Amino acid sequence: MSAAPAVTVRVPAKVNAQLAVGGLRPDGFHDLANVFLAVGLYDEVTAAPADELTLTVSGPDAAQVPLDRGNLAARAAEALAARHGVEPDVRLHIAKDIPVAGGMAGGSADAAGALLACDALWGTGASRAELLGICAELGSDVPFSLVGGAALGRGRGERLTPLDVGGTFHWVFAVADGGLSTPAVYRECDRLREVSGGGATTADVPDPEPSAALLDALAAGDTDALAAALTAGGSSNDLQAAAVSLRPSLADTLAAGTGAGALAAVVSGSGPTCAFLARDAASADALATALTASGTCRSARPATAPAAGATILPAERGVTAH
Repeated sequence: MSAAPAVTVRVPAKVNAQLAVGGLRPDGFHDLANVFLAVGLYDEVTAAPADELTLTVSGPDAAQVPLDRGNLAARAAEALAARHGVEPDVRLHIAKDIPVAGGMAGGSADAAGALLACDALWGTGASRAELLGICAELGSDVPFSLVGGAALGRGRGERLTPLDVGGTFHWVFAVADGGLSTPAVYRECDRLREVSGGGATTADVPDPEPSAALLDALAAGDTDALAAALTAGGSSNDLQAAAVSLRPSLADTLAAGTGAGALAAVVSGSGPTCAFLARDAASADALATALTASGTCRSARPATAPAAGATILPAERGVTAH
């Protein structure tokens, strides 16, 4: 086992084309039918030799990212080191471009990036199955951040089945000021279910299932069919009502995007980032400009999906650790 020079891994954000949420389980989690799409907004995680585990962050909202061992990237390095009997002596630098606490799995992406980068740096030779196992232990979204593309997540979202995608989809992501706590959004989802009189437990809520129409639209690369599936029943995201309840201004963002020509609008995951489906690249650029001008979001970013998962970059393209 030998240390390599610094290794940089690029990791994508995600959007939930569907997030069907089952009832509250006794262990506090919810079963999901989670249709993940990796999108072309990226963080880059660089691992370099060091005398101890240290973490630095640059880019938008860097000040919001924890630099201690509560950071998923640091925990990923420690988990891999523990499995292979080495000290987690590494300097991790995260160049952030994925919105922080925005429902786009930026923290999960950083964990997957750190895991792959440390595996290459330390020469641990972990198998794909081992890496995915560590990912699942770290968090529900981390395995998908490693594999990218498109996948159906079952269980808490960590059990993945790859999905076919027949074309490129154009999205615009409206970034809100501040984040939303994912556990708080799930709690609000449960509360809203209870006050509606339907109940919130697994005994009250049907098992979550993916939308056949949505999966067919992805496989066909059919933008219009995907738009219809995203808006069927009001929203493809069962957490959207909870996110809007906690952050009512998101309703204005969703309305602004729809008014500016988006084919469909949905809160991304637990929010507060909102995702808008556009017909093509030109439409996405125009939509991003309109959303930014609307004053309902801090910024709006066009991106395409699906995107590749965690990828080691050539040394000349890597980001230098700070």
